[in-house]
Amino acid sequence: MNDLHAGSAPALRRLLDLLASGAATEDFADVLADARRRGAPADVLGEIDDATWQALRVHRTLRQHRRREAELTALFDTAGDLAASRDLDSVLQAIVRRARMLLGTDTAYLTLPDEAAGDTYMRVTDGSVSVLFQTLRLSLGDGLGGLVAQSARPYATPDYRTDDRFHHTDVIDAGVVDEGLVAIIGVPLLLGGRVIGVLFAADRSPRAFSPDEVALLCTLAAHAAIALDTAKALADTRSALAELNSANELIRAHSAAVQRAERGHDRLTDLVLRGAEVPDVAAAVAALLGGGIAVLDSEGEPLAGRAAAPGAGSAEAAAASRAEGRAVRHGGAWVCAVLAGQEQLGTLVLRGRPDLDDADRRLFERAGVVTALLLLLRRSVAETENRVRGELLADLLTAPDRDPAGLTARGRRLGVDLGRPHLVLVAEPGRGGAGGGPAAVRSRLAGAAGRYLFGARGISAEHGEAVVLLVPDGGGTPVEAGAGAGAVHESGAPGGAAGARAAGGGTAGGGAAGDVAQRVAERAAERLARLAGFPVTVGAGRPASGPVALAAAYAEGQRCVRALRVLGRDGEGASAGSLGFLGVLLGDGHDVSGFVGATLGPLLDYDARRGTELVRTLRAYFDCGGSLTRAKDELHVHVNTVVQRLDRVEVLLGQDWNGPERSLELQLALRLQLLSGA
Repeated sequence: MNDLHAGSAPALRRLLDLLASGAATEDFADVLADARRRGAPADVLGEIDDATWQALRVHRTLRQHRRREAELTALFDTAGDLAASRDLDSVLQAIVRRARMLLGTDTAYLTLPDEAAGDTYMRVTDGSVSVLFQTLRLSLGDGLGGLVAQSARPYATPDYRTDDRFHHTDVIDAGVVDEGLVAIIGVPLLLGGRVIGVLFAADRSPRAFSPDEVALLCTLAAHAAIALDTAKALADTRSALAELNSANELIRAHSAAVQRAERGHDRLTDLVLRGAEVPDVAAAVAALLGGGIAVLDSEGEPLAGRAAAPGAGSAEAAAASRAEGRAVRHGGAWVCAVLAGQEQLGTLVLRGRPDLDDADRRLFERAGVVTALLLLLRRSVAETENRVRGELLADLLTAPDRDPAGLTARGRRLGVDLGRPHLVLVAEPGRGGAGGGPAAVRSRLAGAAGRYLFGARGISAEHGEAVVLLVPDGGGTPVEAGAGAGAVHESGAPGGAAGARAAGGGTAGGGAAGDVAQRVAERAAERLARLAGFPVTVGAGRPASGPVALAAAYAEGQRCVRALRVLGRDGEGASAGSLGFLGVLLGDGHDVSGFVGATLGPLLDYDARRGTELVRTLRAYFDCGGSLTRAKDELHVHVNTVVQRLDRVEVLLGQDWNGPERSLELQLALRLQLLSGA
């Protein structure tokens, strides 16, 4: 027995060394083969054979333990990776990558259910090269994956192409063939008994998946299901937090808007109670909304704020705001109609705020209501004052000589200084331009005159067949730079004559004052026609001060209106000075010197400065019927001298001096100068 053990001892030690070193299985068979080659006895060979079989059992057990240890380590690592992943895409990618690594397959992939479509779709792949395969959709029960999703049980096949356990479809088979897959294993991702996905591993060559590999993939799928549910829960939590933050932001913004609206409401209410004017409201709203506010009247004329030139479609925007009863957007601005019932009193324009939230929009619209209230109040006060002032105007025009001092005192009590220069405008409805009876038409014109003077210091009243307007001749009130008569004062009133006279200089009777009266009359005719809705003829007397002079200016304006109608210029505006020699005939004072100065002024000044005889030469030229030869005989000079003097006349008077209309006025002025001895 001892000899037997002694003979087998080297072989046994070698088997132990192979076990310790983890040698391959075939290395153990070499031990018995070596003993046979050395000629060991049969009993020794039998003992070595038994020892080899026992060593192989131990080797297999150790290998299984090492594999289980590696799998457990991998599962722990996988659990750590999945626990660390918070993003759903990262979680899914980690699941598929770890499945491929643990099973050592060519590819791995994961499908998720589409509840809306009632099937499953390929969500993540690892090791895939086929686009067709990556876009596969599997109906429940179709293919290996469809069967796993339907039955909630794992399935494996060494060769999917020939396995008739599965319901093959052309689409699925085409994708599997395009990817080149042969052996496939699929296990369900279960959460509370519900399949939330299917995890696959696949090889491109035949392979029989062992029960241990199926169990390993199921364990990974269990980890993956928990991680997937956690990731979805985190995603839902983040989404809920984001929605909560958005809701909080909306609440804060709404709270701030409500507070701003309350401040705005309190501010506007305070302004109304303190008797503020429209510019004060505009400034307050501009400060509250952080933009520029302009207030326009019903014709688009500015009442307050800086108003840019009306853009295309601004009237349509105001009409839309009136129809909708709220502010509307127009280009980069907001427009809100200022309404009193169905009547549009004006328009608010907000610039510098392209976007308005609901609270700011309501504040802007509330400003329109407050503006309407102020405009109605101002109009009511103005109408009341105008009635009282109209009585003054009627007494002034009817009996100015009766009590001039009393009239002046009454005017001063009403805020009208009759001692300062005023323009008297006589306005009559154009013939055939208005419907209704004379009284109704005149009443409409009187209302239009009141709106025309709204905010100004002028007064108006019906008198006879006309409406008479008394407009301050500037009175030192600044007008907008560069504006002529009819410009808008900073207060929103129509400009008087002083602003235009400041632009031109001169005196009444054909100078700048005559031009001012003409421009005021033209502007008044234009605006009164728009306000009344029918043509209006306006005649302007010269600027005058004092009851008697103002009454005379009224008579001059009346004659000017009659002259306009005789000349076929119904619906226009003009002054006596602008009618040339007709103005001399119509004027109450027959201002001959003013007409001569306005017509011949440049020649008279030139002769006075240079000692020339341009006026005498021009008179001789006209007296001789335009003959240069006869004129040079009359003047006793050479014909070239006459030509040179007439050239100078053309330079001073303009090229049209010898035209029919201009030459008539020049000849009348020359005749009046001669007859008056001027």
